[in-house]
Amino acid sequence: MSRILIVEDEERIAAFVEKGLRANGFTTTVAGDGRTAVDYACTGGFDLIVLDIGLPDRDGFSVLREVREAQVTSPVIVLTARDSVRDTVAGLEGGADDWMTKPFRFEELLARVRLRLRTAARVPEVTVLRSGDLTLDLRTRRARAAARTVDLTAREFVLLELFLRHPDQVLSREQILSHVWGYDFDPGSNIVDVYVRALRKKLGAERLETVRGMGYRMR
Repeated sequence: MSRILIVEDEERIAAFVEKGLRANGFTTTVAGDGRTAVDYACTGGFDLIVLDIGLPDRDGFSVLREVREAQVTSPVIVLTARDSVRDTVAGLEGGADDWMTKPFRFEELLARVRLRLRTAARVPEVTVLRSGDLTLDLRTRRARAAARTVDLTAREFVLLELFLRHPDQVLSREQILSHVWGYDFDPGSNIVDVYVRALRKKLGAERLETVRGMGYRMR
């Protein structure tokens, strides 16, 4: 289980990123300022760092510099509202492995996190997810159930991928909303139920179980 340090002073964004990463099996720690971030990072206990630039006590560039000077080699993904070429170049040349601007989609951040962790660990990429006779090809973006091809919308694809990556795990509506729809979702919406019903119609109702008061689980 990979350990990720989230360096972000905006509580709403930090909570959103943390929930999404935890829902995808990562262990997370949040640091809300630069001093704490450097202290955490220098323990060597993290596999990856998500770093904001606009921190209250010092900017992320100085955090990045201190971390790299301390010989911390964990991949760093900068997640910031700054989008100038000058800042991007400064960050990448200063030791960041990736640069991503806000506002952002969680799916993209998750993909970048997985990519950087794979690159660091040299772990072979998984391109096909399986559960019984159900398969989802992440490259061709095709699903097959009981030897028949199933056409999925973009959201249905992301939702099915989430379930297949967490077989037999109960996923709450909040976790699903955070992962599939991002941080601009309405917590009172029934959109998750609508899309689960759509997947059941296409894949078979028996594949997705409702766990009352908790969420959904793929059998």
